[in-house]
Amino acid sequence: MKSAFVVLLMTLALCNSPLVSAAPAADAIVPFHVDISDQQLTDLRSRITATRWPDKETVGDRSQGAQLEKLQALVRYWGTDYDWRKAQAQLNALPQYTTTLEGVSIHFIWVRSQQPNALPMILTHGWPGSVLEFIKVVGPLTDPAAHGGNGADAFDVVIPSIPGYGFSGKPTEPGWDPDHVARVWGQLMQRLGYSRYVAQGGDWGGPITSAMARQSVPGLLGIHLNLPATVPPEATAALAAGGPAPAGYSEQERATYDALAASIKQGNLAYSAMMAARPQMIGYGVTDSPAFLAAFMLGHPGFAKWTYGADPQQSPGKDEVLDDITLYWLTNSGASASRFYWENKGRSPLFSAAQKTGDITLPVAVTVFPDDVYFPPESWARRAYHNLIYFHQAAKGGHFAAWEQPELFTEEVRTAFRPLR
Repeated sequence: MKSAFVVLLMTLALCNSPLVSAAPAADAIVPFHVDISDQQLTDLRSRITATRWPDKETVGDRSQGAQLEKLQALVRYWGTDYDWRKAQAQLNALPQYTTTLEGVSIHFIWVRSQQPNALPMILTHGWPGSVLEFIKVVGPLTDPAAHGGNGADAFDVVIPSIPGYGFSGKPTEPGWDPDHVARVWGQLMQRLGYSRYVAQGGDWGGPITSAMARQSVPGLLGIHLNLPATVPPEATAALAAGGPAPAGYSEQERATYDALAASIKQGNLAYSAMMAARPQMIGYGVTDSPAFLAAFMLGHPGFAKWTYGADPQQSPGKDEVLDDITLYWLTNSGASASRFYWENKGRSPLFSAAQKTGDITLPVAVTVFPDDVYFPPESWARRAYHNLIYFHQAAKGGHFAAWEQPELFTEEVRTAFRPLR
């Protein structure tokens, strides 16, 4: 009895000792470090080696999907010479954290500027992107003076992984659509202590960022989009009917409509319909086969002009694209990321009515890039966003703006948000 009593006293003392870590508080912000095991990388290489390849496509372009010879060469390099540890070191060189919001762990990069009046900004990626898209712009955004800019343009940057993507947790129940994530992003910025900030997004980051503005989440001053929802209702109806551009369109509006109609007819947006309809079905393939994961991600029209590393000057480079694909593989997020399309089905990120852009009263800035999914004219943007404070058609760049043209992207964001400082 005495010994049992002594053990009880020792246990109670140990529990109150500062040497014993208590469970983190519900609102804790916990430092995060990427640590992928050698076993995981060995398994990846083994699966790549065991790939069973299909026969070659019967056309001379990518209209049937990723071309066999190009994909084989990339995957062969992936399984032999590619080094994930470089990407891991890049991520771990930046401050990363996790925090739990509405029951899901949210991973985010958080870099605070040394400039005292830096403007906080949350940047949101999409599919098939990740937080890796923004690594090149973190330095110029947070420390502009060190990158040839003006210190007055400095930002604090918060770069979260969408739930179901990357190192964020995977929702176990439906309902995590862009509106839900937008609400959670507002909670995240409040938790980080920001009472005034701006938001930026492309791809799924566009609908999420737009939803933040539509909801007027506390502290949000305005938004910048590089994939705006500007397709007007009459164009949406004409596209659905497979008809010509509506009467009365300007030459630029008609050119935009015709290009988008041709892209849809060619099946360039088929990947989104597949994920919106049956994300779990796709999940079995992207979870089991690295080659299929790579082929499916590279089927995105954002990669239409990517040269698979043949052009060493092209950004993102071969290793950078493999960093992104490997991140999806190692986090087993192919299925959970696809579900985001299912959550948003019937609400195209491109159509103004679907994204309820007319309900946004906060200031909106837009930069569009010529090689993106579509290249809308300013007239469409002004119809969609009633408080449009900035619009620019960039001379170069595509879907992954920060990844492809980091200097141009940085300057666009600086210019767009100067009036809101």
